[in-house]
Amino acid sequence: MTAVASPDHLRLTPAQKKARRQHLKTTKNRPTDIKEGWTPFRAAEKRFKAKWPPPDMSSVLDLHLEDTDCASGSGGEASQTGRRGAVDWRQIDVPVNEKGNKAYVFPRISGMRDHFVSRMYILIAYIICKYMICRLSGLVYLPGFVSSDEQRRLIHWSLKDHAKLPNETNLDAHYLFPPGGLWDVYLKFLNDGTDEETIQPKASTSSSPAASSTPYNASADPTSGPRTLISNSPASPSLLPTLLTLSTPPPAPSPNAKPCSPAALVPKLRWANIGWHYHWGNKQYDFTRGRGGGVAEVYRAVCKRAVQSVNWEDVYRGIAITADEGDGGAIEEWRTWREDYEPDAGIVNFYQTSDTLMAHVDRSELCAASPLVSISLGCTAVFLIGGPTRDTEPVPIFLRSGDVLIMSGPCRRAYHGVPRILEDTCPAHLLGSFNSQTAPSSDQGDDWKPYAEYMRSARINVNVRQVFPRGFDPGLPI
Repeated sequence: MTAVASPDHLRLTPAQKKARRQHLKTTKNRPTDIKEGWTPFRAAEKRFKAKWPPPDMSSVLDLHLEDTDCASGSGGEASQTGRRGAVDWRQIDVPVNEKGNKAYVFPRISGMRDHFVSRMYILIAYIICKYMICRLSGLVYLPGFVSSDEQRRLIHWSLKDHAKLPNETNLDAHYLFPPGGLWDVYLKFLNDGTDEETIQPKASTSSSPAASSTPYNASADPTSGPRTLISNSPASPSLLPTLLTLSTPPPAPSPNAKPCSPAALVPKLRWANIGWHYHWGNKQYDFTRGRGGGVAEVYRAVCKRAVQSVNWEDVYRGIAITADEGDGGAIEEWRTWREDYEPDAGIVNFYQTSDTLMAHVDRSELCAASPLVSISLGCTAVFLIGGPTRDTEPVPIFLRSGDVLIMSGPCRRAYHGVPRILEDTCPAHLLGSFNSQTAPSSDQGDDWKPYAEYMRSARINVNVRQVFPRGFDPGLPI
């Protein structure tokens, strides 16, 4: 008798059928007890990363919704919304001003050890200008903080003005780019209609001194697939002399890199450094190279405005930061963040919808408590944040274009990651026509179409932080 496909299977799109076939193929011989060895964080990563079956998003905190309902997916697709009520909360009064602000507080999350934080809450405050603040032991979430025009300026700057020397990118170790960088070459081809220039790999040229000086290490190459997890020790001012002696050789160019067109390389752009140079091999800053191009004002302005908008006394009310958690900064350093927070390093992450960021803890900054400001642009991401180990069940949060997330204090030592970028979630204001008056550079005639096409299936995440504690003089070249 011939098997008859179920109606649900017949309704699947070609992409969904492909995901289903891939799932069946990869799980056919999988041990039934494989999940028993997963930590709670790893289990959450696997769940949200899965293309099939589509993950249940009802547990994802989604503060862009007006009610507690969750829009379920249909036809085998993952939902693109979560729930406002994904975590229990109650309404509280926050006397920020006389305009009748509302706030909600979430109960303590189970699994967090008492020595990590004394009280564990998520706080959400609805402000008159339509953004919210969410706190998870120092985590502050500002949905829709960045306006539509400012999002475009940040995207324009990130691709055209920032992703080029002296700001190192993941591709610079492997390819020879002109001074204008990859995006400039790509735009010239699109705008001029000239023959597309071929980008030559460094390994095939005699102009690369690194080609023969440092053996190629694929596991340390952020462009060669999943990165090997490196658990580096937390940095602190007392360790600065040791950090300055660490070997930080430049990465060798990949011998497998081939001559490539700009159009083929653009989707391979993964990160661009901001400020102090970060060495991917040992997961520490290479302070001997100075601060490169520094933190551009277009990034700095948003980050400082976000930090200054937060009532930090309200955030840290009732939370005792221990000596370990305050290492690298004063115990109550938050009292002056609104006045003296000054970012000096960071990274711009460029995600395609197939990319992920595994669970990790940022341990490289000597100032372990000051705000790390994260700006989301483009497609929606599922962000996970847990506790001091991967054994803590993480909280999933939707981060949409224009959202700002601030990690400060205790949660700077919390494991976090991005297991999923949702397809077809880039907002309409990034896909429409471009108002040249909002361009951040002197070249205001740039057509927005190339940026829109790129962002249709991409997410840009700008992460900026303060490396040194307030008042600390590292005695390093700027």
